[in-house]
Amino acid sequence: MDDRGGSFVAVRRISQGLERGNTCHSTSAEVVAGSTAWLGRGLSCVCAQSRESDARPSFDLTPSQEECLQRLQNRIDIAYDSSIPEHQEALRALWNAAFPEEELRGLISEQWKEMGWQGKDPSTDFRGGGFISLENLLFFATNFPKSFKDLLWKLEGDRSVWEYPFAVAGVNITFMLIQMLDLEAGMYP
Repeated sequence: MDDRGGSFVAVRRISQGLERGNTCHSTSAEVVAGSTAWLGRGLSCVCAQSRESDARPSFDLTPSQEECLQRLQNRIDIAYDSSIPEHQEALRALWNAAFPEEELRGLISEQWKEMGWQGKDPSTDFRGGGFISLENLLFFATNFPKSFKDLLWKLEGDRSVWEYPFAVAGVNITFMLIQMLDLEAGMYP
């Protein structure tokens, strides 16, 4: 707790360098502590402790944080499946958030390219991020609609510099966050 009664959170930050052949390796690791205001409300302290048997710092989580982490880790392995109605509805909801005035002609349609999918069937682009990447895009679209649309339509900056496949970039961001936060650690024997 800080003097104002706010919680603190500790986050492991690993600086990386490049060796020959583009292989990443850790050059330093540190724990950064700060008010939860910069990460969001409701976070409580995560304490890092170095244990001799651990190759990296371990984090002591509260039972509630452990439960949240476990639920998140369970969701990571859920692949997008176009035959599951919940997945279909999430994809339609993403379309409606992005293009509320334009009717979607089908879950397989050339229209998806307007959002930055690689082809007419967005299900082929979820391989790296799974269903959670669609959930993240939908969360972004519904909770931060202005930012979502600014990025979708590349309204800020020089468009030629900002040219990227928006939806696929969102899937890749989810995949990279899973890797950077080491969310798959401990999931497999």
